[in-house]
Amino acid sequence: MKEYSVLLFYKYVDVENPEQFMTDHLEWCSANDIRGRVFIACEGINGTVSGRLESISRYKLNLKAYPEFEDIIFKEDEAEEHAFERIHVRVKKEIVNSSLSGTSLKNGGKRLSPEQLLEFYESGKDFIIVDARNWYESKIGHFKNAVTPPMKNFREWKNMVNGLKKYKDKTIVTYCTGGVRCEKASAYLVEQGFKDVYQLDGGIVTYTKKFPDTYWEGGVFVFDERRVVDPNTEQKLKYISNCYFCGEPTSYYINCHNQDCDKIIVSCHKCKVENEYCCSDACRKSGNKRDRYYG
Repeated sequence: MKEYSVLLFYKYVDVENPEQFMTDHLEWCSANDIRGRVFIACEGINGTVSGRLESISRYKLNLKAYPEFEDIIFKEDEAEEHAFERIHVRVKKEIVNSSLSGTSLKNGGKRLSPEQLLEFYESGKDFIIVDARNWYESKIGHFKNAVTPPMKNFREWKNMVNGLKKYKDKTIVTYCTGGVRCEKASAYLVEQGFKDVYQLDGGIVTYTKKFPDTYWEGGVFVFDERRVVDPNTEQKLKYISNCYFCGEPTSYYINCHNQDCDKIIVSCHKCKVENEYCCSDACRKSGNKRDRYYG
């Protein structure tokens, strides 16, 4: 049994005093060696944290002790070590940056369980599944036959929806890593007149834990130092992308360590080391490279 755990969680709910929560939460996390990123806003909470198993158990109890978070749902993964170096708790305007602050979540897409999504695929139902994540996330992994808009960030979702209007009368399923983005994304689709909209409840993380080696193809991009999680065991489903340098199948990625470049590239472990975590000879010679290697 692994000694650490990584939690992913969010909840849209009215928070009365985000600043006080930030102060108290940061102090508690620091005292209990919980590391990660927690964003708190008047509209709710969104976080990913890591810690030893006993610390994570206490963390869940601590967060659920707040009345607004008593029914929060955690997605949990075992880990060999901390997935973060330190703890950050921030007050933000939104718990995920978007252009959808005026969108009402009361009219969001219907929640679709992983079991129901599996049935959609198995039964041959006519539906369109849409990735609400960024292009570099969908590049290394996505659901079978997914529409993957070329977004650089979630703030571009409104613009991307213009390209989806041909599906207005079809059944649409939106998905993201844990649910926080597709909850807003699906609500905006409903606002724009899409007739039959769903959001994958619990996101990719929940689906792939229940049904690996089915309709998820490739790796899952995560926003911690693990960088990528590989949920599948079957080789044909494990990798859908290829190394930028050698062309070998992989789901790993790096940011070029020339900080003036910072280009995201898919790279196998062998090539990332041989190329000093850089995308080109020019970047390897840069005087503004990160001084720390990950992975």
